[in-house]
Amino acid sequence: MTSQDSQVYHETQRLQFCLLHCLNNLFQDRDAFTQAGLNAISEKLTLEDPERAGWTPLSIVFKPHHNVLTGNYDVNVLIAALRERGKSVVWHDHRNGASSIDLNSPDATLMGIVLNVPVKRIFGFWKSRHWVALRRIDGIWYNLDSDLASPEPFKDADELWGSLDFVIAHGGEVLLVMNEKQS
Repeated sequence: MTSQDSQVYHETQRLQFCLLHCLNNLFQDRDAFTQAGLNAISEKLTLEDPERAGWTPLSIVFKPHHNVLTGNYDVNVLIAALRERGKSVVWHDHRNGASSIDLNSPDATLMGIVLNVPVKRIFGFWKSRHWVALRRIDGIWYNLDSDLASPEPFKDADELWGSLDFVIAHGGEVLLVMNEKQS
C-alpha cells in the first residue's frame, strides 16, 4: 500500500455484507451506513411491497430485500440508501461501451461507480452476486472491492474502462452514482 493508498478508507468482506462495505467504501466513511440502517431500509421496502401476500415461512430469514442472518442486500436497498443521502443511481446501458462513461466529470456530478458482479464461491457450487465500489479520490480512480486486501488504484481511464467492459461482458451491472443537482 502506498502512502496515498493509506489515506483511502477500505472495508473488507464479512459474510454477505458486501453492500454495506461497498457503501462505506464509496462514502469513504466507516459509519456512513450500518447493518441496522440497511436492515431498516429493507424492512421499509418490504412493508411497501404490494406482493407481501405471497410470502412463505422462509420469509422470516430470507426477506424480499435481504437475508436476516448474512446480509445479501438487493439493488432496491442500494437505491433507497443512496437516495437518503441525496444521490441517484443511473444504470449504464450495456449497448454502450464503458468508454461512454465520463470518468473525468466533476466530482460534483459523478460521485462514483457501483458494480454488481456474478461470483462463484465454495468451489463454484455457490453462485451469488457481489457489490463493488469504484471511486475517484484525489484524482485517482480506485477499486474498493471488499474482497481485496487493500484498495487498488487504476493507472488511467483506459484501464478502468477496460475493467468495466470486462464486468459488462461477464454479466455484471454498472451503476453510476450521481450527486443530486443543487437548484
